[in-house]
Parts: sequence; C-alpha cells; structure tokens
Amino acid sequence: MATLVTSGPGLGSALHAKRRILASAFVGTTIEWYDFYLYGTASALVFNKQFFPDASPLVGVLASFATYAVGFIARPLGGVISGHLGDRIGRKALLVASLLTMGIASTLIGVLPNYAAIGILAVVGLVGLRLVQGLSAGAEWGGSALLSVEHAPAGRRGLFGSFTQVGSAAGMLLATAAYALAQAFLTADQFQAFGWRVPFLLSGVLVVVGLWIRLGVTDAEEFTAVKTEARTVRRPVVRVLREHPRGILVTVGMRLVQPAIYTLMTVYILGYLKDRRHDTTSGLAAILIVSAIGLLSGPFWGWLSDRIGRRRIAVAASIGVIALIWPFFWFLDHGSLTYLPLVLLVGMNILHDAIYGPQAAWFAEQFPTELRYSGVSFGYQVGTVLSAAITPLVAAVLLEAGGGQPWLVACWFAFLGILTTVAALAAKDPAAEEAASRQAVRPNTDGSERTA
Repeated sequence: MATLVTSGPGLGSALHAKRRILASAFVGTTIEWYDFYLYGTASALVFNKQFFPDASPLVGVLASFATYAVGFIARPLGGVISGHLGDRIGRKALLVASLLTMGIASTLIGVLPNYAAIGILAVVGLVGLRLVQGLSAGAEWGGSALLSVEHAPAGRRGLFGSFTQVGSAAGMLLATAAYALAQAFLTADQFQAFGWRVPFLLSGVLVVVGLWIRLGVTDAEEFTAVKTEARTVRRPVVRVLREHPRGILVTVGMRLVQPAIYTLMTVYILGYLKDRRHDTTSGLAAILIVSAIGLLSGPFWGWLSDRIGRRRIAVAASIGVIALIWPFFWFLDHGSLTYLPLVLLVGMNILHDAIYGPQAAWFAEQFPTELRYSGVSFGYQVGTVLSAAITPLVAAVLLEAGGGQPWLVACWFAFLGILTTVAALAAKDPAAEEAASRQAVRPNTDGSERTA
C-alpha cells in the first residue's frame, strides 16, 4: 500500500492530497447514495400511487419494490464494465463518469410524468432511469473504495476505506431528511402531487459539488505503477473469475446479510409501519438519527478492524443479526415506537456498520492490484443483488405467505446471516496478521525492540 510522506517540503501537499482523496470518497459516494436511496424511499412512500394507481394495494407495493430491485440487478453489469475499464485506464475516470450519470438519471426522475399523465410510458421511463442508476452505482463503489484504500498508509486501510462506506450513511441521511422536510412543510396532497419530486431535482446541485472535488484527485501510486510497468490485464474480469474464485465467493457471501438488514431497516420498515401501525413519521425520524450516528460508527469499525482484524468483527456482527431479527419484528408490531431509534441503533450502527465499515479495505485485500477493481466490483454487486435487491420483494411475499406474520421473513434473514458468517470465516484477513505482528514485536523503553 502507498505510504504517507512524514517529513520534508512535500509534507503539506501530501497531506492536502490525502484529505482531498478522503473528501472525494466521502462526498462522491454520499451524492451517489443520496440519489440511489431517494428512489428506495419513494418506492416505499409514493411510487405505488404515482406509477401503479390501478393495482391493488399489495400488487402496487410489489410493483413499486420490483422497480426498486431493477436498479440493484443492473449493478453487476455496471460493476463488470467499470471493473474492466477501471483496471485498465484508472479509478478516477470511472468515478467522474458514474457521478455524472447518476445525477442526470435522478434529475430526470424528478421531472418524469406519472401514470395518470402518460400511462405505461411512465413505468417504462421509471424502470429505464432506475437501470441507469444501477449501472452508475455499480461503477461507483469499487472505484471509490479502491481510490481511498490504495492511498492509505499501512495499517490504516480500514479507516481510510470507511470514508467510502460512510458515504452510504450520509446519503441516506440526506435522502431521508429531504423527504422528512418535504412531508413536514407540505400537506399530504401536495407531497403526492409534486413534493416528492423536489429531492430528486436537488441532485443536480449536489453533483456539481462532487465533480469539483473528484476532478482534483489522482490515482494512487500503487495503481499507476501497474500501468507504468505494463501489468494491466486485457480481460481483467475473466482473469479474476478464473484465478481468484475464492475471493469472489467470499466477497459475495460477505455482502448477503449486511445490505439486506440495511434495506430492511431503512426502506422496508417505512411501508411496514405505515400499513401495520399507520405511522409514517417514526421510521423516517429513526433513520435520520442512525444515519447521523453512522457518520461516526462507520469510521470507528474501520479503525477497530485495523487494530484487531476484520474477521472477528464480521463474524460477531453476523451472528448478532441472526439473534436480533426475531425480536425486531415483534417490536415493529407491538413495541413503543418511541424506542425505534434505539432499536435501529443496535441493528444499524452496531451490527450493520461493524460488517460494512471495514468492507472496502477487506474486499480490496482479497485481490491483486491489477485485478482489484474487477474483483471487488463483481463480488460486491452480485452479493448486493442476492440480498438488498430482492429483500423488500421477498419480505413482502414471505409476509403474505406467513399469513401476515413475519416469521418467514426472520428465517430468510437468519439464512443470510449464516452464509455471511461462513464467508467471513473463509476470507483472508491480512489486518489480523499485521495486528498480531505488532503485538509480537513491541519497543522497549530504550527504543529497542523486544519479542512478546
């Protein structure tokens, strides 16, 4: 990994470059996920009425969540394309393109006529723009994660990579806040008529900020060395699938329970509470709180994984999700929603963030530099499709199959938790080895080293 300059005249410029890299990872992914999560929130709150008004309540919800899933299904293709280009021409170029594409798609959703205006063309347009969002999101994460991790000094990859991860929490915070403010200042009819569009239109302003930051960063020396030494691979996706199947499988597996629990606690519960408890505000307020806390908890778990290793944290958190999911649904049906922020704090900031915070660094450590963009993007996006993409749809179907009782949904999450635990146990964990080495060799008071 690249190392920081610690002395000399270049110190100031080197530190400035590091700060800009972290700002690029954070701001860029914040904007990307703001756009992506706007769609998820709108799917739970308004799209069934705006684009599927003739369907029954259940069919309307299923159709709305199906279009939500389309964006996730497109993400592996975006990951494959960006992985191929990112491993050949560089990380920065793909990040600029993904940010522009996502911003344009989100702005167009904000002006898209609804079903009452243009009929089935509205649905076609919605699905098409969601596909573009998915392709963009598929390109975004891998490039942003690698740009931050490859610029990190040794022993701080988890911390640096977590700045990419907390962009997700910040994006959700902004998206949820945008909808909460729209609902607070508009009547229910005004919100349904035009208020839901405003957050999408604001995306254009945010994209300008993100582009200004991203255009000022460069690829890390670790990757530029690959290009200088002519070590780039002609077909990196094919090579990584053939030569590193274990890395692909463990990254897919480690992406199963984490994005599923995220989607459950930030998207699915909005519709669930509205239908079961006739509550449309408690969920948004709780999500705002835990998203804000996530700005700190994500870097904490990334930092801790640098100190003690990534595997033990992920295994403990996955088992925690399996244990939490059963009382979580009981709480949604019977508990006082005053305590919903506390419940989501346990599920999101402790269990979810413990898995998610170190992921950028951990996934990058599974692959060599010349195949890394393809490897992390493919594994990350395929795992996301198998979890987050179908979670709202699967949960709605299993809830109906269970006669309105959520026990089948809980079984689904327990199954995903088991698979993630197995994947975490099988993954390489260089951070744990580095931590053990630091413990084995400690300095004496006179400055010499001693073996523990």
